[in-house]
Amino acid sequence: MKVFIDLKWFFKQEKRPYIVGILLLIVVAMLELVPPKIIGMIVDAIKEGTLTGSQLLKWVIVLAVTAILMYVVRYFWRLMIFGSAYKLARQLRDMLYSHFTKMSQTFYQKKRVGDLMAHATNDLQAIQQTAGAGVLTMVDSLTIGIAVVVVMATISWELTLICLIPMPLMAIMTNWYGRLLHQRFYKAQEAFSSLNDKTQESITGIKVIKTFGQEKEDIDEFYHKSADVVKKNLAVARVDALYDPTIAGIVGVSFFLSIAFGAKFVIDGMITIGELVSFNAYLGLLVWPMLAFGWLFNILERGRASYDRIRSILDEPVDVKDTPDALDQVPTGDIAFHIEDFTYLGEQQPVLKQIHFRLRRGETLGIVGKTGAGKTTLLKLLIRESEGFDGDILFGERRIDEYKLERLREAIGYVPQEHFLFSATVAENISFAKPDASIEEVHHAAKLAKVDQDILQFTDGYDTIVGERGVSLSGGQKQRISIARALLMQPEVLILDDSLSAVDAKTEEGILASLRETRAGKTTIITTHRLSAIHHADMILVLDEGEIAQMGTHNELMERDGWYKEMYLHQQLEALVEKGGSHG
Repeated sequence: MKVFIDLKWFFKQEKRPYIVGILLLIVVAMLELVPPKIIGMIVDAIKEGTLTGSQLLKWVIVLAVTAILMYVVRYFWRLMIFGSAYKLARQLRDMLYSHFTKMSQTFYQKKRVGDLMAHATNDLQAIQQTAGAGVLTMVDSLTIGIAVVVVMATISWELTLICLIPMPLMAIMTNWYGRLLHQRFYKAQEAFSSLNDKTQESITGIKVIKTFGQEKEDIDEFYHKSADVVKKNLAVARVDALYDPTIAGIVGVSFFLSIAFGAKFVIDGMITIGELVSFNAYLGLLVWPMLAFGWLFNILERGRASYDRIRSILDEPVDVKDTPDALDQVPTGDIAFHIEDFTYLGEQQPVLKQIHFRLRRGETLGIVGKTGAGKTTLLKLLIRESEGFDGDILFGERRIDEYKLERLREAIGYVPQEHFLFSATVAENISFAKPDASIEEVHHAAKLAKVDQDILQFTDGYDTIVGERGVSLSGGQKQRISIARALLMQPEVLILDDSLSAVDAKTEEGILASLRETRAGKTTIITTHRLSAIHHADMILVLDEGEIAQMGTHNELMERDGWYKEMYLHQQLEALVEKGGSHG
């Protein structure tokens, strides 16, 4: 019953429909007591020879009215109780989704996508069953069970006590089954999560799997995970299968005691034959509460296991959140970094150290360095995707955590290294950050990103549906559509995080020329491995192992010996060789 206590907040929220639904369930339970009583009276009347046609018609009408009332009342309690259960599933799903959107990258590095999907599907379904069928089963079984036992006692309390002798054994057995079921169902849900994650990962990475000829190995791994799901669910089914035989056996013993001792009571004149018929009919009604009680344990243990899993996700703390007095305004102005050091959670070595510089509004900043030098980490701190650094980042002379997170990110158009496109039209992908944008604005952004001509060559142009994650597009097309998406926002700060790596040098120069032309007075930050992309920048940072190794303009850095000059000359020589020219 612990899961009912855990869900107390929801039952309190939906108390009116639940109270009405439970009252209607009790009405149904009372109506179910009518037919056995009437049958017993008719049997006694037949035995005594006093039954007339008019009396029989009267009882048939009473039974018909009872049946109609039960039909109507059952319809309405289902609306009340099952309707509320659907609300719970929707509310928990909304809570989960809202929580997912607030979590930082660290959370998604720890959690598997398939596991999170299982929480939002299988686990929610089990909890919905608890709040719907679980409540129904508990109220119905208790109400009918108590009512039937009371009515049976009015016929013969001695016979009732005799028939209830096996019941403590049933309580002991179902309680034991419930504990086993909780443990095994939790493991079964974890196995399903793992299979879910494997399926999602394989479908997403199908190109890589085929390219390396790993189809057989991937199928084998899927087979083993699928077999593990079956194995763990069979372990659940083995416990589940014990309920009905156990209860049926105990009920059979009760029926045997009822017939054996009931016959003796009739012979001794303690009850009539009609009362014995009614008693056994009521005992038949008691079968459902007994079976329902076992089923209830099943539902509750599944619900508790699933609710525990969902609570563990919802209890995960949000790493990045607004301060209580955060400013509700979009920041603008200069950007200043004063970072003493930053270390990722769980790591020993700092990723960034002694980062100090100021970027004036309207300037372009280029950030270069070896792979793993800390370029992307620096940008993630600016957009508050990660926190916990020693120092300050100022935007418009205020710390970035003084602004509401939503407002800060409204000021920044970020194009990450890993481009994500949704399974929607090209136009919808470009207008993602500005859904109310006109088609003219979408076209203009695409032209600035030098992807307009590519789009027009697609089968349906801007209405072309791209596959999941943009699977139907080339790397360069995905990059440029992502850039168009950011440009459509006309952000105060545009960040291109190595976002030109998949385009050729001519297209790159065209995009950069568009940026210089259209973003006058607005700040641009570019990280890249191709130094030609940032030679025009107002300031260039060279990062090495998380520290600023060099800083200055292109001309200033070319006057000094160091990584930048060496790499720039090396890349110029490579470009010359590719063009088939000569050097010297």
